[in-house]
Amino acid sequence: MNVKRYFAQTAREALRALKEELGADAIVLSNRAVNGGVEILALPADAVGALPSARPAPRTAKPAAKPVAAAKAARAEDEDDYRVSLGAAVARTAPVRPAEPVMRAFNPPRVEHADYPPRSRATAPAPATDPWAEAIAAAQAAGTAAARRPAVTEDAPARSAERERETREQDARVRELQEANTKLMAELTGIRGMIERQLAGFAWGEAKRQAPARAELVGDLLEAGFSAVLARRLVQAVGEEATPAEARKAVSTALNRELRAMSSDADLIDRGGVYALVGPTGVGKTTTTAKLAARCVVRHGADKLALITTDGYRIGAQEQLRIYGRILGVPVFSVRDAADLRQTLAELRNKHMVLIDTVGVSQRDRMVAEQAAMLLGAGNVRRLLLLNATCRGDTLDDVVRAYQGPNLAGCILTKVDEAASLAPCIDVAVRRELELFYVANGQRVPEDLHLPNRAYLLHRALREQAEGSPWKLQGDEAGLQLAAGGAGA
Repeated sequence: MNVKRYFAQTAREALRALKEELGADAIVLSNRAVNGGVEILALPADAVGALPSARPAPRTAKPAAKPVAAAKAARAEDEDDYRVSLGAAVARTAPVRPAEPVMRAFNPPRVEHADYPPRSRATAPAPATDPWAEAIAAAQAAGTAAARRPAVTEDAPARSAERERETREQDARVRELQEANTKLMAELTGIRGMIERQLAGFAWGEAKRQAPARAELVGDLLEAGFSAVLARRLVQAVGEEATPAEARKAVSTALNRELRAMSSDADLIDRGGVYALVGPTGVGKTTTTAKLAARCVVRHGADKLALITTDGYRIGAQEQLRIYGRILGVPVFSVRDAADLRQTLAELRNKHMVLIDTVGVSQRDRMVAEQAAMLLGAGNVRRLLLLNATCRGDTLDDVVRAYQGPNLAGCILTKVDEAASLAPCIDVAVRRELELFYVANGQRVPEDLHLPNRAYLLHRALREQAEGSPWKLQGDEAGLQLAAGGAGA
């Protein structure tokens, strides 16, 4: 007896190999699931007669058996790999019983997935499900889903509109909450300001009662343009029993002690070095550069000085500096970037002083940082910040904040002759601890550049406002302004 064994990963592949070799009338003896796939044992159709129980079929078989067997054999050719009919082989070899022949359908073994828990060898394999029953159930389920689909499609617009309405309502509630929070914060801010004003009034009244000269001098400092922070710090030097004259003298002494001002040219012209004049637009960098160059030429000669300009934006800026250079007999060089500046400074290393006229940049422009990086990367370059004395204190403070850095040597006050009060620029120089090198009070070169005169600067900074001036504080206005300055600080 020639028993054939077929092994494959799936029952479909094993049956396909069986039919290709033994034909569609082959007899399947057993099928089981093994490790790695499915195993099927089968016999050829002509080997049925060799079995011990096989007997030749009687010639007097019922005529009805042949049509049934023929129909079964014809249908077996059209069935798929999951079903094998043995009707033809049984009709040829098995004895015909008086009843209708029993046809057993072949059920392929069930193949377990990899994530299914393995079964022990002692456990018998579970019977496979009927593929025809599964196909019928799937068709019924698909028909049911198809029957229900139109109803779902019809309800979709309604549900979408409901979701949009809920979203709009939720957004409206969120906006209402935000508006309510904004109104609440505004009300709390107003209440806080009112309480601060009341407390400031109480404190100001108590200060005027305990030290009237000190309170009056605080108002004068605020009128002049000093910040509330520096005003409070300066009046700490005034005693409670001091007279107005004594209080003003004490404040002037304290301000003179904190002001850092150069008293001679030894720290700049005589020492020499590389200096870059920086600052906002229109502050007078080119004119101040020419004034410093004239001072250096007078002391050390034209061959000890060189001028460099980086201003390629303003029309006529380089030509203006070249005219000053021809008048003084000093060479003028023009640079474009950091590499060009480094090379030019290397060629001028034998000069006693090199002055760099930079392009004017607003303190809120990002080019300020780029300019500072270029000067810092060029070598030992120190910057001189030019401050416009006609600007407000908060503007000057913003300028210093933007231009401050490790190579900032100090500042130069320009347009002093145009300023009504020097209190804002003196206040910024004192609070930022900037050294004051020069004071410029005109356009003449080189006459209108002077060393800082402390007596003159303090007199201009502490000068009182006239009685009819609209900037004169009345009543408790000084206390309110002091309170506002303290809140800002």
